[in-house]
Formats: sequence, structure tokens, C-alpha cells
Amino acid sequence: MEPTTNLSGERIQNVSRRGFLETLFGAGALILGAQVVPQEAQAAVAWQPSVYLGLDTNGAITIVTHRSEMGTGIRSVLPMVAADELEADWKLVKLEQAIGDEKYGSQNTDGSCSIRDFYDAMREAGASARLMLERAAAQKWGVPASECKASLSVVTHAKSGKKAGYGELVTLASQQKAPAKSELKFKSAAEFRYIGKDLPMVDRDDLCRGKGTFGMDAKMPGMVYASVLRSPVYGGTLKSFDDAEAKKVKGVSQTAVIPPFKAPHMFQALGGVAVIADNTWSAMQGRKKLNAEWDAGVHSSYDSDVYKKELMDAARKPQKAFRNQGDFDGALAKATKTHEADYYVPLLAHAAMEPPAAVAEFKDGKVTTWTATQNPQAVQEAVAGALGIDKKNVICHVTLLGGGFGRKSKPDYVVEAALLSKQIGKPVKVVWSREEDLQFDYYHAVAAMHCKAGVDAKGKPTAWLHRSVFPTIGSTFDAKAEYGQEFELGMGLVDLPFDIPNLRAENGPAKNHVRIGWMRAVANIYHAFATHSFVDELAHAAGRDPVEYLLDVVGPARKIDLKAQGVAYWNNGQPIDKFPLDTGRLRHVIEVAAEKSGWAKKKPTKGRALGIAAHRSFLTYVATVVEVEVDSNGRVRIPEVHMVVDAGLVIHPDRVRSQMEGAAVFGTSIAMMGEITAKEGKIVQRNFNDYLVARMPEAPVKTHVHIVASNEAPAGVGEPGVPPVAPAIANAIFRATGKRVRELPIRKQKLV
Repeated sequence: MEPTTNLSGERIQNVSRRGFLETLFGAGALILGAQVVPQEAQAAVAWQPSVYLGLDTNGAITIVTHRSEMGTGIRSVLPMVAADELEADWKLVKLEQAIGDEKYGSQNTDGSCSIRDFYDAMREAGASARLMLERAAAQKWGVPASECKASLSVVTHAKSGKKAGYGELVTLASQQKAPAKSELKFKSAAEFRYIGKDLPMVDRDDLCRGKGTFGMDAKMPGMVYASVLRSPVYGGTLKSFDDAEAKKVKGVSQTAVIPPFKAPHMFQALGGVAVIADNTWSAMQGRKKLNAEWDAGVHSSYDSDVYKKELMDAARKPQKAFRNQGDFDGALAKATKTHEADYYVPLLAHAAMEPPAAVAEFKDGKVTTWTATQNPQAVQEAVAGALGIDKKNVICHVTLLGGGFGRKSKPDYVVEAALLSKQIGKPVKVVWSREEDLQFDYYHAVAAMHCKAGVDAKGKPTAWLHRSVFPTIGSTFDAKAEYGQEFELGMGLVDLPFDIPNLRAENGPAKNHVRIGWMRAVANIYHAFATHSFVDELAHAAGRDPVEYLLDVVGPARKIDLKAQGVAYWNNGQPIDKFPLDTGRLRHVIEVAAEKSGWAKKKPTKGRALGIAAHRSFLTYVATVVEVEVDSNGRVRIPEVHMVVDAGLVIHPDRVRSQMEGAAVFGTSIAMMGEITAKEGKIVQRNFNDYLVARMPEAPVKTHVHIVASNEAPAGVGEPGVPPVAPAIANAIFRATGKRVRELPIRKQKLV
């Protein structure tokens, strides 16, 4: 069944905690609560039950969507799962965007986990409500419940021909005892009505018509605007300032000081001087005219070139082993040949199209915010901590996000608005400029890596070392943290899925000189770049075809249990039996990518070739083949990309294709041009003129996405497409030119 066209323009409202229960549904409405996390997570995390499915006596169905929409389609896709098992008529479904509240479980739309963590819960909620409605109909008609069947918001008794809409059954259904999980009957894949189908996103029409409400669009009555001058060096503090010229700007009313953060910085405001005005332009112009003197602090000597050398030197020295399988040193000594290489990936910025923005009002000891955030619960906690109030007194309304990539799960900009509102006594809207966005980001870590292998007579590795040194995200939460966290090491370092008997993975300490945060695909970006560049180097050194060699190194289909080897392995926080490290799935995406790209037929020619890389991240397997053309001036063009993705059961194929296409562009930006640098502690890049991203001429001309049909548990798709792109481009460039790329960005390398 296809939805009607007016559905995709359905109005999205924000709902209060009590308002959802008290006013959203009419008298006699059925409210179904369900556990919103897999049972296995209960022991580790205190998840709260969530009320997110409601049926009204008029037949309307309301589903609260508690995740943030930033182009992934999650605001539509998760409700599709519940609606499918509910046998709801999609035309009758309304979606309500949840505010931040712990009762919804985790609302952190990050880590490619929304479907993975809530698929089962949404199915259970829908199936429970469907069974209760069927039992209500059976009670109404005096027939066995097994003879009543729900379909498209109507329950039918086939023998008598009786029918009743869900609205007619709501009162009786609300009196039913909630069924045990063992009583639920879930649909088979063949019975899915919405799962696996390309329904239009509910926001589609509004987005196409410019009617979507983003963070920049949020307004509150009587609000003023703020632009903040921050220390150009991380951790710097304000010594003095002169705001005389700033106050001469038309529209500027006053200035206000935001106190500096206290270590660890977490999601606190950086501190500085805010210019308050009656419009954004005046506030920003006033900020430019502020005359401030700073104590730059300990990071004033930070130079990215010097720091790069420090990291590279550390990567060439023995460091702490986090995986030590077999006897690496012994196997290396016996190897026929050895090969080693160093790799480097610079600091990167998120650079979402919509810079951070938030409006907040402090009133009567409570704060109300409207913002583009990936994590409204983090907003509650950070704002409450900054203002010294209970987080229950912080209401966070979630708008659409003009891109996130992990930046907008860190709500420092919302804290700024809340602090200023308390000082000024009015609602305050803080808007960051593009320059501020690039110069005060939570940057993706710079990384230096050293790889070394010993090979046998056929060139296959018998010993493998991957050493990685990078400033850790852990420094965000612990100022003294210098080693990678378990989750960072579990992103392509300790979880190498290769059939090599002697493996060692090492990590060295590194101090942070800027804020370090997670970005789309996180540590997988630099670990995949090193791993798949190095395996390609080994293939060429052995005189073997890269695809054939990669499959040989991956080895036979098997499930790897790293914990049995004594490795502290994160596995995205999921049980290894449900989401094993499965080399059979990795092999399959490689084989399909080679087939779909025509690898065997498209032999390298001067200036044109294919490159391949394959990586497992966020429990999803992706293989990417990139075709490059390198002209006589060293300019790189990407005519075609083939991406093969095995993400388990796919809920919305169109959104998966979209995420992979976006990942191809995002990965190209990282590989070809992304780089943040620093001099005297200050970030050099200011806008898209010097922090480059792929535009039409640089982006892949065609991206083909091939989705592997699977009945495995659904995994993530927002991030896994990114890691293979950079090594695939670099490997293609080598086959086309003979020039090996070991450092990013590629635009700085001499290719001819």
C-alpha cells in the first residue's frame, strides 16, 4: 500500500512530558508503554520505559519519535517499524517529536545506533498493541481471539464478516492486560507492509519547499541575539576587554561575560564575551569590534606541524600492546620479507552546513531551549550543570538539524544561550558563524600510524603490526587521558579481521591541544586508511591482484571471538553472539564490489584505475571500489564509485542508499582536501575557502550503492560508508600513477 501524498507534509509538533499523557489523546485513549532497549543492555545501562505509541478513539495513531532528524530519515523510519507490527494504516499515523527526557531511553542520535537499538523495541510495541486490539475485538464479538486479524487499522472476524476500526476498539483494548513477550507473534519478512519499503520521509515536502524548522529558525517571544568572542587558543582566559566600539554598532544593546570552563571541558561553554543585539548581523558585527586581551595559556605553543612530527616519532617506537596474538617478533624474524610504512591523517572539522545555533530562556529557575541537537538529554545535563539546577527543569525542544556528523551531540552552544539568558533576563539566541564553527570545533583527532608486516613466499602476511597514536576523545571527559579509549581502539585497530596468525595492535599516548570529539565514523577513518592502504601495498609488493590478495588475507569465512583471545573489545557495546565479527560477510561485500565495478575487466591504464577497500564498522560491512582519473597536472577526478553494504535487515532502502551516497562525498572530502592546522595555538582555517570540502567537480560523478539482502539483525548505516573511501581512492591513485599516498589530504601530495 502506498501512502497518500498529504502524509509527507504532516505537521510535526513537540510534546511535553505530561502533555503527551494528558492532552494528546482524547478520553478513553489507549496509551502503550514499552521498554525501549534490548534486554541485554539493561544490566549495563539504566534505560527508562518509554511512552511512544498512542491510539485515539477517532482512529488516529500517534507515534513519538525520540531521535533527531538530520537527513537520515530516522524520524520516519523508526515509526515505520512500530506501524508495521501494529498493522496501522500509515495515512492515520501522526508523528510527534519528543523533547529531551530520560523516560525515552537514550536519545543520542549518534553512533549509527537508532535502528540497531530500537528495532526490536518498536516491533514489540506494535505487536503488543495489535494483539490487544485483536483481543478487544474478540471480547466485543464473543469469539476466539485467534480468529480475529488486524489489517490496516481494522480488525476483522472472517467467519462472521464483522469488522471494527481501531478507534472503536480503543476503550476495550485499554482494559486488556499487556501481553507477555512470549505471546507476541511477529510478522515474517514476507508479511512486512512498510519495513523494507521506500516510503517518503514525513518531512520530505516541507524540506523541499523550505518549510522545515531548523535550529536557525527557532524563535521565542522577546528574544535577543548573541554572538560570542572566544579565546583563539583552546583554554585561554579573558584578561580584559573594551566594548566601546561594539556598543556603537546599530542594534547592539550590551555585552556579557561567559566564565571560562573548568577542566575537564566536557560540554561546557568555552567562555568569552558575548555581544547582545536585536538581530544576528548586529551581534556579529559588534563582536568583530570588541577589543579583548587574552591569557593564551598552556596551548599557545601548539603548532600542528611540530605536533605531527611528535606523533610520527611516537608511532615509530614500541608502544602499549592492546592485542597481542601469537608471536609477532618471532614470526617477523622468520619472514621471507618485511615491509613497513607510516601513515598520517590530520585534524578534521565537522563543517555541517548549519553551524551551531540555540535559543534558551531562563525563567523561574527553569530553562526552555529550542535547538538543533543530536542529544537533547545531553542538553539537559550540560545546561543544568552550568546553571546549578535540576536537569528535570531543563526542557529541550528538538528542531531539524542541518547536518550533524557528531558535532551537534555536544551542546556547548546551548549552554552559552542558557547562561546568557540567566544574566540578561530575556530569551537569548546564540548563532555561530562559519568561522566560529571551524575554529572552535570538537575536532576529529589527528593520527599517526606505523604498519609493519612479515610475509611468506607468496607475499601473504605471517606477522602484522599496526601502531596508532592520536589524542583521545577521552580527554573531553578526563583532562589527563592520553591513551585511546576502548571504543576508539575497537574501531579498526584491535579488531583487525585478517587471517594472520601473529598480530599486534599498539597504541601510544598523545596530549590534546584542542577539543577532541567524535565525527562521522570516528577512529575508523584513520585506522581503515592505514590498514587498507598497507594491505594494498603488500599486494603490489607480492605482484598479486589487490582483490584476490585482500580476500586471501581476510581468509575463510569464520566468526572471530576476540574476547576469547583476551582482547578488550568494544563491539559497539553489543553482544558478540548477536553481532559477531563475521569474515564471511566481509568477503561477500568484497566479492560483490569487484563484480559490480567490473574489476576484472577494467585494467589500469596510465592515469586511470580502480582501487578497493573494505571495512567493518558499527556492525556493518562495506566494500568500496573507486575509479580515479589523474590528469597530467595531478588533478584527480572520480568518475565512479561502487559501494556494497551489508547492514543486516534494511528497514528503508532509499535512506541506506542516501547515506552511502553521502558517505562517498564525505569520504572524498576527507581524502582529498580535509585538514585543520594550527599556529601558535590558533586554528588557521576560517571558512570553506581554506577548509575545503568536495564540490560538484571534486565529488564522485556516479555513486552506485548495492545493498546485500540479509536477515541478520539490523546494524548502522550513517557512518560505515565513510572509512573505505579514502584508502580506496589512495589505492586507485597508486594503480593509476605509481604514486603511493600515505598522508592525507591527497591535494597536498605530488601525484605526477
